This record gives sequence, structure tokens and C-alpha cells, in this order.
Amino acid sequence: MRRKLAAGNWKMNGTKESLGEIETLMAEHASPSVDVLICPPATLVATLADKAEGHALAVGAQDCHTNERGAHTGDLSAPMLVDAGASYIITGHSERRADHGESDADVCAKSEAAIAAGAVAVICIGETLEERESGSTLDVIGGQLDGSVPDNATGANAVIAYEPVWAIGTGKVPTTAQIAEVHAFVRSRLAERFGDEGSAFRILYGGSVKASNADEIFAVADVDGALVGGASLKAADFGPIITALQNA
Repeated sequence: MRRKLAAGNWKMNGTKESLGEIETLMAEHASPSVDVLICPPATLVATLADKAEGHALAVGAQDCHTNERGAHTGDLSAPMLVDAGASYIITGHSERRADHGESDADVCAKSEAAIAAGAVAVICIGETLEERESGSTLDVIGGQLDGSVPDNATGANAVIAYEPVWAIGTGKVPTTAQIAEVHAFVRSRLAERFGDEGSAFRILYGGSVKASNADEIFAVADVDGALVGGASLKAADFGPIITALQNA
């Protein structure tokens, strides 16, 4: 049985003052029946990890460097982030792929680094609007899966997050049929490559998930949770998504 996961990606948002939202969230969801993860900016990872100690809330990072150490000014390695308290690391988010030109090979290397450091890699995949409209969604997703997921990935050390690029932060959400098609494809592709282990990977949906559509999305087969952006910044918005996942 795959344990469901509600993950929040704060992106470049949040200061110490914002952690009051986490205190509220932890109070309201003291013993969640699903895994709950917050990935704040790197400046808050250690502080949030200290605050969440002894609580079910997991803390993650939004990116990592491929190397353990070295002359890489401004970068953070996976071991550094784990040392700060991160137990998950997001890799390959579409904003990293677009803004920083990260290739599938880069994402794979970062995922390998996260896993080697003892973190769970949250590996993001997703098509653009142009790719969706041209009918190449599954080809794109298949290529990203093949190129971004390392050979040593397992259901225990990696999570796949499907985020259609055209739905991130736009308010646009694919139909449940479209979500189901991609998640079923991802599951079958993982089974082809990893055998029985393919059924152990959690596959999250991301892209304008909010309280008003969470129930419908979580009812889709092979949706094991969500990677949530803006709606994870406020306890009043993220809390109902967690509750919807618990009730799914």
C-alpha cells in the first residue's frame, strides 16, 4: 500500500515570519494519516526542521547541486541540505528546467545526488501547452521519465510528480481523464523499467491544486497525492487539501 503524500513547494516565498503558517498547520494536523511535506526556501530549511522535530511534518528542499562539495558559489549540495534537516529534495521542477536550462541528464544527476545523501528525490516531469496541443504529451513524459529517473530509484527513495507546465500557477487544470491518462502511463512505464517495484512509486499530481478541486483529483486512479505550489503557503489553503487526501 502506497502511503499518500501532500507536498508543498513554497518556491521563492517565505521568511521566518511565514513559519507561523506551519505552526497552525502542525496544530491542525498533529497526526495525519498521510505524509505531509513542506519544501521552503533553503534559508528556512534548518529553522523549519527544528520547529517540526517530533512532529509528523517532513521538511524538504527545492533543489540541490549534483556534487557533494566544491567550488560552486551559491549552490547547496544534497548532503548539506540533509544535514540542515531536509528529508526530501525536489529535482527537475519545470521552473528549474526552464529558468536554468536543466536537462533530463541534469535532473537525473541531481536525483542520484539526493538519493545518495539519504533524501527522497521528488522528480518532476510535465509537458508544455505546445506539447499538449501537438499530441506529444506521452512522448514527452516518457522521455523525461527515461532520462530523469536514475536506475537505482525505488519507491522508497523517489517520488514522481507530474506537473503539466501549462497548469502551474495558471488556474488551468487538466480534465480528470487527462490526469488519469498520464498517471496510468507513468505507472506502466515504471513497471516496464523497474518490474514489481514500479507499483511502489508514489505518483503525485501538481498544477493548480486547491481545496475546491482536490477531491476530484484525488479520486483519480494512481494519483497518490499532490505537489502543491501557491496553495501550500497558507494553512487555511493547504489544510483542506491534506484533509481531502486523507479522505480519498
